[in-house]
Amino acid sequence: MSKLFSFSGSDNFFPGGSIYPNPKESSLFFSLGHHVDVYFPHHKRSRISPPIVFSGERVEKKNPSIEILPDECLFEIFRWLPGGQERSSCACVSKRWLTLVSNIHRDEINDNNKGGVVSKVEDQDVEGDGYLSRVLEGKKATDVRLAAIAVGTASRGGLGKLSIRGSNSTCGVTNVGLRAISRGCPSLRVLSLWDSSSVGDEGLFEIADGCHQLEKLDLCLCPAITDKSLLAVAKGCPNLKDLTIEGCANIENEGLQALARCCPNLKAISIKDCPLIGDQGIASMLSSASFTLTKIKLQALNITDVSLAVIGHYGKAVTDLSLISLPNVSEKGFWVMGNGHGLQKLKSFAVTSCRGVTDLGLEVVGKGCPNLKQLCLHKCAFLSDKGLVSFAKTASSLESLQLEECHRITQFGFFGSLLNCGAKLKAISLVNCYGIKDLNLGLPSVLPCKSLRSLSIRNCPGFGDASLAALGKLCPQLQHVELSGLHGISDAGFLPLLETREADLVKVNLSGCVNLSDKAVCIMADLHGWTLEMLNLEGCKISDASLVAIAKNCQLLSDLDVSKCAITDSGIAALARSNQIKLQILSMSGCSKVSDKSMPSLRKLGQTLLGLNLQQCKAISSSTVDLLVEQLWRCDILF
Repeated sequence: MSKLFSFSGSDNFFPGGSIYPNPKESSLFFSLGHHVDVYFPHHKRSRISPPIVFSGERVEKKNPSIEILPDECLFEIFRWLPGGQERSSCACVSKRWLTLVSNIHRDEINDNNKGGVVSKVEDQDVEGDGYLSRVLEGKKATDVRLAAIAVGTASRGGLGKLSIRGSNSTCGVTNVGLRAISRGCPSLRVLSLWDSSSVGDEGLFEIADGCHQLEKLDLCLCPAITDKSLLAVAKGCPNLKDLTIEGCANIENEGLQALARCCPNLKAISIKDCPLIGDQGIASMLSSASFTLTKIKLQALNITDVSLAVIGHYGKAVTDLSLISLPNVSEKGFWVMGNGHGLQKLKSFAVTSCRGVTDLGLEVVGKGCPNLKQLCLHKCAFLSDKGLVSFAKTASSLESLQLEECHRITQFGFFGSLLNCGAKLKAISLVNCYGIKDLNLGLPSVLPCKSLRSLSIRNCPGFGDASLAALGKLCPQLQHVELSGLHGISDAGFLPLLETREADLVKVNLSGCVNLSDKAVCIMADLHGWTLEMLNLEGCKISDASLVAIAKNCQLLSDLDVSKCAITDSGIAALARSNQIKLQILSMSGCSKVSDKSMPSLRKLGQTLLGLNLQQCKAISSSTVDLLVEQLWRCDILF
């Protein structure tokens, strides 16, 4: 044994020979077998490490593992893999490998396979088209999942849309996850970050550096993101077309100015609840993108009349404009915007909770926007009948008018707008307007408004039979009628509306009209049943007689709602007996008189049904519902 440890490498060893003069010493090692020859080069020390025994104990030789390699070596191996699927397979081994693979930039992948291994599947990891979409919400929004998405989508067409909503409270999305996306998804075109408090400027830096095809960016409730992020995006993503910023308290005017300078294709902006953004940022963006910006939405900002003046002057390409909760904008702002003569292409204009909308302001906007087709006014407390009628006289291209919670608007303003609007008005809507009172106006002899096709009046308690009868004479071409929550409507007002029709009704919603009875429904089914496609009678005072009339006359009806009505099993049976009706949606929620006896009828109706609402039908047992669920496998059943 002493000779073994004193061996200096100068002695010669030969295959098959013994290295021990004393045969007893060889028993200290395990035998290598009779057929094993060991070659030791001349003047070289052997580096064999066979299992040995010290003090009678055997030390096992450990199997070699690739995990002992440092990250740098593994990274080099991964970037030499021949295809994206091979890298995806490696990423499935462990989080360590996933992290390494996801940090490989496209430029670092070695695609030179000369003399190397060729992937069994043709490599699709060259340049993806970016047609894949991924959404991460709540607990699923983590850096690990983002890394997996970056690796997995690379060889399957490329990631085009990514939406991150919320974040895991313990291991949520951070800048690390966005770095993986930036390196593995250069085809990303749409990125949405909602309520991502752990994502800061560094994450957006990575996106700007690696995702140059980005076209849409949506930042909502991201307090750690500042102007630096927008500066980077402006430089790295010149193709940006759509920008949404909401609740980002640290974004200021400088970021918007950079985007205006560097993104010539910007078409839509939506900015909400950003206290540090003011007139300077809005003005610079509008003036720089004067010929490309088509959609603007400004909400809860500290801007003044200056911004509206800039919109009125530079908004040459704007087609959609929405102004919501702008407390510092006055009547002067709307007046200047209308007189700016820049909104010649404006088609849709929506205003909510802006005290600057007055009679004068709205009239000037009507004159300055000759192509305006849709106007939506919500919570405009200072607008009266005079302003609405004056606007109607000037807005000759108006097609749709919506008024909600405008309590100074009365019957005179409503009917005055109908009489003075141009021949293009197709739809009008009144919602929660408490200034409407049921007055017998005695309308003058004027030409009817034959262009109007859709009428919607909801939750206006003063609207009654007199107003409805007048509407019937004034608007004979109505096809879509919604009279919801109007307790003042009865058969006496609804029947004249039916009888003066020159066009047949297609969609009718009478939900909450508690004073309408079977008489009105039966006459409607008789006169207009052959064109009726949707009928909502929720809460009306009807019985089985209405269902019998519907089953007999309404051949095209596909959507029927009789919730909270006094119908019984007989009414459901009448519907089922009809060979003409092909219902797709049937809602009978709260019909306490419908019982298990309707099972055969519902089963027959279920041949065409796609949706069935049986909620609060207390006379229908759970076993009947189970049978319906089993047999009507195509139908979604609510119970």
